[in-house]
Amino acid sequence: MSSYSPLTTHVLDTSKGEPARALKIELYKSTGESEWTSIANGETNNDGRLPGLLTQADFTRGIYKIKFDTGDYFRKNTVEGFYPYAEVVFEIQDPNQHYHVPLLLSPYSYSTYRGS
Repeated sequence: MSSYSPLTTHVLDTSKGEPARALKIELYKSTGESEWTSIANGETNNDGRLPGLLTQADFTRGIYKIKFDTGDYFRKNTVEGFYPYAEVVFEIQDPNQHYHVPLLLSPYSYSTYRGS
């Protein structure tokens, strides 16, 4: 997998004030109403990032979903969490742009936004 990806994410554990390391991520693309196909997956690195998630050739217009396995992450860190996973659904209109979808995470909340 190349290190460049037109779609990136960064997960920060705000309860620790540090990156969420070894958090499993799966990327899906919508193939119809309520139907999803898994197109990529991986685990965040020591900086809470997942480089090379998707190639430019595989990045097309459409609706995508990133599933963050927060339950597994908190269990590995012996923390009781409320959300077993967080899913962020977004639409790509122009695949020539770069899209950054970060997740700010704590055991009882999470938030996201379109970054740069």
